[in-house]
Amino acid sequence: MPPKNDTFLRALRREPTPYTPLWIMRQAGRYLPEYNATRARAGSFLNLCKSPDFATEVTLQPLARFPLDAAILFSDILTIPDAMGLGLEFAEGEGPRFRHPLRDESDIAKLAVPDPSGSLRYVIDAVAQIRRALAGSVPLIGFSGSPFTLACYMIEGRGGTEFERVKTMLYDRPDLLHRVLAVNAEAVTAYLNAQIAAGAQAVMLFDTWGGTLSQAAYLEFSLAYLQRIVQRLAREHEGERVPVIVFTKGGGIWLEHIAGIGCDAVGLDWTVDIGEARRRVGDRVALQGNLDPSVLFASPAIVQREAGKVLAAFGRGHGHVFNLGHGISRHTSPENVAALVEAVHSQSRAQH
Repeated sequence: MPPKNDTFLRALRREPTPYTPLWIMRQAGRYLPEYNATRARAGSFLNLCKSPDFATEVTLQPLARFPLDAAILFSDILTIPDAMGLGLEFAEGEGPRFRHPLRDESDIAKLAVPDPSGSLRYVIDAVAQIRRALAGSVPLIGFSGSPFTLACYMIEGRGGTEFERVKTMLYDRPDLLHRVLAVNAEAVTAYLNAQIAAGAQAVMLFDTWGGTLSQAAYLEFSLAYLQRIVQRLAREHEGERVPVIVFTKGGGIWLEHIAGIGCDAVGLDWTVDIGEARRRVGDRVALQGNLDPSVLFASPAIVQREAGKVLAAFGRGHGHVFNLGHGISRHTSPENVAALVEAVHSQSRAQH
């Protein structure tokens, strides 16, 4: 059964919609006081992720505040390497790190695909629970990190690096990196297919660090594995098509390549003009994006103006899902998010 509000899914299929649908990356997060209260009750970020009850609660929180057109599973992209035994932990103020990063060839040889029904069961249970709690109101998005982005954390051992270790491996021992990426691609495929079976109505691949690569390296070490996943995903569930969104941050120069891997939509960061992106990819895919998240630090009037610029740049027609060009900042005022949602919903109607 399609949700009562299926505008998001129809936009991904490039079908007519009455307005441009909107959701926000990290819409369940630290900019909301109710999220911070739930996070305090959970005791830690990992406890929040690993409890289906807490994950359901925070997934629904932004929908109670704003008339968003989709919910996204509350989780983290590093659940897969954690399930592989790398020992995920979050140091306060430092972000994620692994106790057992991939440091030598024997570690990489032992790397195995985790069973989604085993060590990742808490995520699959959360998907099913969130889908029930939504009661058919809006679609639920599942997600995963891309194989290359996961590999960056798995090899470096933490975020916020210059990727010295992973890029050294890429050039010195590409065979080892390909081994990591092949396992990751198989793991991501199984993970997303399990989310789809549990109720995710669209899925998104976050290739956060693909944009740090040269073009040749991106095509070989990131995009090829994204394509492998897209080709193996369940694209239909219970009679409904399950769209796939691929987002490479910093990947604007490769839009045509990304659009050619078989995904339904390409996510854009804020460095790309969405009208130019539309001209480049034509009607092959829908586009998602791409307001600069920093716009939300300005006044509500400026937020509405800048949202209008993105809508105008896309132009008339269908196939646009409005979003930020990356995740929302923890310092964003919820009042400005309300202004953004209202602006997109009201201003976009004239373009449909």
